[in-house]
Amino acid sequence: MTGSEGLDHQVQAIGNDEDVVRVRQLVRTVAVAAKLSLVDQTKVVTAASELARNTLVYGGGGEAAVSTVDNGVRRGVRVVFSDSGPGIADIDLALTDGYTSGGGLGLGLSGARRLVDEFELDTAVGAGTTVAVVKWAR
Repeated sequence: MTGSEGLDHQVQAIGNDEDVVRVRQLVRTVAVAAKLSLVDQTKVVTAASELARNTLVYGGGGEAAVSTVDNGVRRGVRVVFSDSGPGIADIDLALTDGYTSGGGLGLGLSGARRLVDEFELDTAVGAGTTVAVVKWAR
């Protein structure tokens, strides 16, 4: 990921459905503060909702760290989702367009990846998953 992390770093635990809603609200608040357009706010909030749900359903819960970033040219929103769940056994399958194991918005990881400007996935079977995304202001 590029850019320096903002001072307004906030962490939201993800342990139930209400926490998924709180992640959405937090990401929207930070996206507005970063001056993202309404379209880009919607994209990053939608991606965050899908990734927060994945963290809860497949990772058994975890957390989302939300911050603004600045690369010297523009500002953006960075969200890092992490869990200590079972990890993703088949990353290629999980990133396949249209693949979903059900329960979320049906976007899957590939859909979330398309909604953001930067996407990093780090996972190991038995060791959990971390997904970091950035959406830059246009």
